[in-house]
Amino acid sequence: MIKYIQKTPTADEFNCLTNSVGWGVREKSIVNKALNNTLFSLCVYDDENLIGYGRIIGDETIFLYIHDVMVVPKYQHKQIGTTIMKLLLNQIDEYKKVNPSIRTYLGASKGKEGFYEKFGFISRPNDDLGAGMILY
Repeated sequence: MIKYIQKTPTADEFNCLTNSVGWGVREKSIVNKALNNTLFSLCVYDDENLIGYGRIIGDETIFLYIHDVMVVPKYQHKQIGTTIMKLLLNQIDEYKKVNPSIRTYLGASKGKEGFYEKFGFISRPNDDLGAGMILY
């Protein structure tokens, strides 16, 4: 039975999930620090197995970032990622009660931009905003 739970996964669960989607694994101490600095964390379980995840990071008032939206490949295309996004956006609506003009960002994996466009996200650069950038 699939259930959506607001909670933080263990480092082992997180690494298992990231590895299943091709993102590899990180040291447990790094994963724990990242997860401890999360504003909102949503896990999706099939029985006791973590099969999906998404989180929000940021400062709660000016800036939010949707991060680590992932679903185990055999569970993809079953609306699990869509439900994760809807629940994350519901939480963002709560943050908007403090500041309606809070900015929400995300980084889409290559080829997944269309999935996020369904929720109103736009690609940058565009006519109004500069380019999204990253420092490696």
